[in-house]
Amino acid sequence: WVKISWEEATKRIARLLKDDRDANFIERNEQGQVVNRWLTTGFLASSAASNETGTLDFKFARALGILGLDCQARLCHAPTVAALAPSFGRGAMTNHWVDIKNANVVIVMGGNPAEAHPVGFKWVVEAKTKNNAKVIVVDPRFNRTAAVADIFSPIRAGSDTAFLMGMVRWLLENDKIQHEYVRSYTNGSLIVREDFDFNEGIFSGFDPKTKVYDKSSWTYEVNENGEAIRDLSMTHPRCVLQLLKKHVDRYTPEMVETITGVKQEAFLEIAEVIGSCAAKNKTLTWLYALGWTHHTGGAQIIRGAAMIQLLLGNIGMPGGGVNALRGHSNIQGYTDLGLLSLRVPGYMNLPSDSQQTLAQYLEQTTPKDVLPGQVNYWKNTPKFFISLLKNLYGKHATKANDFAFDLLPKWDRSYDMLAYFDMMYEGKVNGYFCQGFNPLAAMPDKNKTSKSLSKLKFLVIVDPLVTETSNFWRNEGSFNDVKTEEIMTEVFRLPSNCFAEEDGAIVNSGRWLQWHYGAQQPPGEARHDPQILGNIMMELRRLYEEEGGACPEQVLHMTWDKDTYSDPSFPHPEEVAKEYNGYALEDVYDDNGTQILRKGQLLDSFEQLRDDGTTQSFCWVFTGCWTEKGNQMANRDNTDAGLGNTPGWAWAWPANRRILYNRASMDEMGKPWDPERTLLSWNGRRWTGADIPDFPATIPPGSNAAPFIMLPEGLGRLFSAQGMNDGPFPEHYEPVESPISKNPLHEEVTHNPTARILQNDAERMGNRNEYPYVATTYSITELFRHWTKHSEINALMQPEQFIEISEKLAAEKGIAHGDTVKVTTKRGYITAKAVVTKRMYTLNVAGQEVEQIGIPCHWGFEGATRKGYLANTLAPGVGDANSQTPEFKAFLVNIERMKGLTA
Repeated sequence: WVKISWEEATKRIARLLKDDRDANFIERNEQGQVVNRWLTTGFLASSAASNETGTLDFKFARALGILGLDCQARLCHAPTVAALAPSFGRGAMTNHWVDIKNANVVIVMGGNPAEAHPVGFKWVVEAKTKNNAKVIVVDPRFNRTAAVADIFSPIRAGSDTAFLMGMVRWLLENDKIQHEYVRSYTNGSLIVREDFDFNEGIFSGFDPKTKVYDKSSWTYEVNENGEAIRDLSMTHPRCVLQLLKKHVDRYTPEMVETITGVKQEAFLEIAEVIGSCAAKNKTLTWLYALGWTHHTGGAQIIRGAAMIQLLLGNIGMPGGGVNALRGHSNIQGYTDLGLLSLRVPGYMNLPSDSQQTLAQYLEQTTPKDVLPGQVNYWKNTPKFFISLLKNLYGKHATKANDFAFDLLPKWDRSYDMLAYFDMMYEGKVNGYFCQGFNPLAAMPDKNKTSKSLSKLKFLVIVDPLVTETSNFWRNEGSFNDVKTEEIMTEVFRLPSNCFAEEDGAIVNSGRWLQWHYGAQQPPGEARHDPQILGNIMMELRRLYEEEGGACPEQVLHMTWDKDTYSDPSFPHPEEVAKEYNGYALEDVYDDNGTQILRKGQLLDSFEQLRDDGTTQSFCWVFTGCWTEKGNQMANRDNTDAGLGNTPGWAWAWPANRRILYNRASMDEMGKPWDPERTLLSWNGRRWTGADIPDFPATIPPGSNAAPFIMLPEGLGRLFSAQGMNDGPFPEHYEPVESPISKNPLHEEVTHNPTARILQNDAERMGNRNEYPYVATTYSITELFRHWTKHSEINALMQPEQFIEISEKLAAEKGIAHGDTVKVTTKRGYITAKAVVTKRMYTLNVAGQEVEQIGIPCHWGFEGATRKGYLANTLAPGVGDANSQTPEFKAFLVNIERMKGLTA
């Protein structure tokens, strides 16, 4: 390392960025279409930074035409959005942390909140102690959450879909569903097209050459008006409910045991408890985290839980919901802000190559009505998107130039992290910007990642800590066995602030935007992220103004000047927060000609957004968080309006609603399913109550409008109707690395046929003969990812790397508690101390014994702990079929005791 000044770093980085962009910028593709993209440099954004930093991250990357943009969501909860948005309309936690206390049953699968979310877990304990709630845990390990559960069952990692589809079958077969809710509020009554089919693991429309589905048959039969046909008796053989019954018929308790290893007795005991929540006066809350998202079928696992909750009538209910437990402090916020390769803020998509005009884009992305009388709130997409363009390009976005639509980079394929690092591995990427992200430790297949980084010309690290990625070039013996002399990458390490050293907002799992104030300034020479980004952007703008270059207007027309920020080299968080809230650019009038906004006025609601260029908002779902009344995110009134809802504390998107789809907590006439859980009531003019209605407040009871207002049919989807890449119903497929040779459901289709495996990764996959044991990774309380190992107190509590194995496996392999063992995959190996424990189980799966190994993921060669191996050395480079989130939670390994190294 050579110490340089901030001025030197800023000028050198800006020059590297500009030179690479000018040399490799693509203005038009081979078809002559305007695409304005730059593929040879990428940007990783930090999900531990504020919304304000995230806003600037997006503007910085898109001002340069970068498509290789991602954040930690890609490696954790991207499947949550991919699953919950097609199911309910929004890809976020349906309820909130405090609401867990209202549940009668808490089921935890794919998570371990007692350990990973210890503060939030207090609400599970409160449900158990004060509401007499049953707690159920299904997990490969007997973990800390299981220690307080009423029912626990081990399960084979990677088999959750089979368990959930078995549960759907049991609920339907035993008539444990909330019939009125299913008929009125789900698409169970809609009739599916006649050409839809499923046979031997494959849905209709599959192309074996491209491994992509033509999803045209995955939709509804329509009448002469283009409206979906409905059978409210739900007896038509092609209605969704009947097709669902047919689909899950194979998932008997016997088949569930064969695939998952869950004993039939345990499965049936859990089914009885879950089925009890079909009663209108009982609710179940479903909690999950990365144990569900880290699979090639991660999104479909989550879909399975969503379908169960719809059948039980538990969506929109206090104490109900499908609740994604986020990890990084602002991973929810960065997802909201669109910091993913093909996204823009507010859950809209970045335009593709084929969408050459604004009109084309809006026509293809704005959903058409499916049923009469529905809200179909995404029909307002033009208002949201044009207000975003006005935010990004300001005075340069006019009706005459399609609101500068051409300046947004267009995509031809996904540039998610797995795909982008593969490009890097092939030498097709020159530069990379890592902000609060440690990809060497976070990406699967660490050795491939290391080789990828070695092929960069320059790497910029912005982080308050010394990360493994910043020192990827340094040989650390077997922990990082690289040849330093062969690595020519120029690495910059820029010290930044941590969250406690900045003002700004973060968004928690329950969608609450909470403003916080910095306790102190960053230490030493460290700078705030907005200042680092601002200085580089100002230098880039200067270079483009003086020298010109590739598409300079893309850089210079982005709103990053003195018209936008008082100091564009260091945008102030309050300015940026008001920017993502939005304001009027001109006086705004309603349909009757009455003025509702004056020019410059902050918006109160996204209902005020317009598609004519008179309003701007960076992130429409955040509109209302900072109004003329002040910073709503800083509200600190914790008065309980009822059932744990505190609308005066912080501000929740959308529109300060705390429980999404809350109109579904009542029947069609507005009568609460459970009077003890009354959230809203009709006062003769509008809906009022303990929560903000997630529904037009003036639509009266008895109307046709259904509660799921973000879906064009207004109904929760048991059948996802073209929303998923790998099927409208979940189906169990084996992990890419599986301990069994065939899928018991369909031997010819063992793995997910749409899972993308890049050629360079396919060569690095192992088989069950060489690697006979299932491994799964997880977190522990004492160490948070690869961060708090830098704290000496945390390091003292968990100083040394370990793995967990069952007593039976230990006996078979001659491993004693405390022995050093070597765990190997085709991608590499790690060594660690063995913890022989009853927490790991030997399961019987498809007639054979299956052993599972638990691998905590926290150690590395930087920090205050003893040096350790990066656990992701072992994980395969294959992702979820809908989001490309890697399969960290189910892969194959071998394990051996290292000779001469015993306890």
